[in-house]
Amino acid sequence: MSQTFDVVVIGGGPGGYIAAIRAAQLGFKVACIDEWKNAAGGPAPGGTCTNVGCIPSKALLQSSEHFDHANHHFADHGITATNVKIDIAKMIGRKDTVVKQNNDGILYLFKKNKITFFHGRGSFAKAVEAGYEIQVTGATEELLTARQIIVATGSNARALPGTPFDEEMVLSNDGALRLGAVPKKMVLIGSGVIGLEMGSVWRRLGSDVTILEGLPTFLGAVDEQIAKEAKKAFDKQGLKIELGVKVGEIKTTKKGVSVAYTNAKGEAQSLDADKLIVSIGRVPNTIGLNAEAVGLQLDERGAIVVDAECRTNLKGVWAVGDVVRGPMLAHKAEEEGVAVAERIAGQHGHVNFNTIPWVIYTSPEIAWVGETEQQLKARGAAYKAGTFPFLANGRARALGDTTGMVKFLADATTDEILGVHIVGPMASELISEAVVAMEFKASAEDIARICHAHPSLSEATKEAALAVDKRTLNF
Repeated sequence: MSQTFDVVVIGGGPGGYIAAIRAAQLGFKVACIDEWKNAAGGPAPGGTCTNVGCIPSKALLQSSEHFDHANHHFADHGITATNVKIDIAKMIGRKDTVVKQNNDGILYLFKKNKITFFHGRGSFAKAVEAGYEIQVTGATEELLTARQIIVATGSNARALPGTPFDEEMVLSNDGALRLGAVPKKMVLIGSGVIGLEMGSVWRRLGSDVTILEGLPTFLGAVDEQIAKEAKKAFDKQGLKIELGVKVGEIKTTKKGVSVAYTNAKGEAQSLDADKLIVSIGRVPNTIGLNAEAVGLQLDERGAIVVDAECRTNLKGVWAVGDVVRGPMLAHKAEEEGVAVAERIAGQHGHVNFNTIPWVIYTSPEIAWVGETEQQLKARGAAYKAGTFPFLANGRARALGDTTGMVKFLADATTDEILGVHIVGPMASELISEAVVAMEFKASAEDIARICHAHPSLSEATKEAALAVDKRTLNF
């Protein structure tokens, strides 16, 4: 006997659980299915983001940054710290606690919003007159029926061809977050968000880290001026980054990993390491969804095909987050989840892809929204640029972290903000002002005229806006 709901959400990650909550707020009877398990086999909703992505990586970044500061920066403040040690097991344990707090928080939100949660794998069974039957496979078998289905099954780490993840020597983001000791030598393939963040964690803790990147440019999606500034900081920290490489044979033994590659000059090279982290992107997770049972259309990558409003080719079936087109970002998935729930209710859900912020949580942090200078040049746009260095910011000096800058790009005629790019302390927090400004079609002059607290890092944002008109006050 199937249970009937108005909306069934398959997947409890950022897109799924947020969609379920918003749908429940709008008065629908909602179920959410998620198969993530914790170490004890219990439910662990939150998807990749909460379990092996955004949340645990930030916990380790924070712990490793404290360790790095104690070893290298406390002395600048007159604090003597000798024989500083790191307890890796305790650090990983703290990370696991943070993850569980988030898992439990989501389960509480389901209960608060009267959402029925099913712990197991959700898949399409068949189309029926009342909508669709969804099979739940887990500790118990369930059959659910709903007229509206939201698929939010996320993505999986992409493996190198011929080199599957064993999570012992060849690690995905999952294995990289569970290491029990600091590797003496570590190689990462891919210098994207995951590669840089995980490389930063283990370098701070004492590992000799080399990152191999196939592209000839560093962080090609980032504004070139910002990327160059970040690269200088990483080089200074001892994070070795080789660009333009072609990875060859990878051999694993019980003792470590050997990576053969060709460098940018075409020279054959080899690196031996204790651990290899592969971070070359992610692939949509539609395996086991049984899309063929109802004729749900997938593209050549296995992603679910949707229109601009996240509708699939099937009436009443929607998809959001990493499993569809667009950036694989947790906050993008959340926005799509809210928008879809509102569209089901007959409202006008809104997602503006042009104002989705991007963040890399390294030190310095890198954050941006809107177009880069190279994109503006490529489309022949007339623009003005303004930059302001944290070196000239009083709060940054007091913090002891003056690396980086804020950069504004504005339309040469209207002064509308086209992009804001930051490398430096707390860039992840500073970028939100730019997102708000761009959503309201603000000009650089608007930000330049707003009073910012002194002393604060946000003054660098105001000064960069002033720099668009070449009238900075503190540089």
